[in-house]
Amino acid sequence: MKTAKIIGIAAGLMLIGTPAIAQGSGEIGYANGALGYDALVAGQNDIALQQLEAAEKVDANDPARLINLGQVYARMGRTGDAARMFIAAMRSDRHFDLVLANGAVVDSRDAADQALQNLNSQFATR
Repeated sequence: MKTAKIIGIAAGLMLIGTPAIAQGSGEIGYANGALGYDALVAGQNDIALQQLEAAEKVDANDPARLINLGQVYARMGRTGDAARMFIAAMRSDRHFDLVLANGAVVDSRDAADQALQNLNSQFATR
């Protein structure tokens, strides 16, 4: 059953260029920094990775965490790791609505699927 949880997520299907939606931080329902949102928006991939890895109160299989971790890996050139994170989010038993950086509301499975498609497209154009 789909929960009605709405969170901010920077994974944004590569749409991170519009941080104005995220008043303060886009991590709605999470501790500030737990999803690495602000660091992702600022392009600070190393900081985002540290925040995501250190977020003790966020389940390792939380789809929002997996998607943002995949986003960081993709930016760092770790495409295999990124794909694994997106696939894990798509296959997760848990799913909920995410508010993307551009303001769109998308189911976490759909967001992960779109992020994986974007990753595949970028890889194919190299």
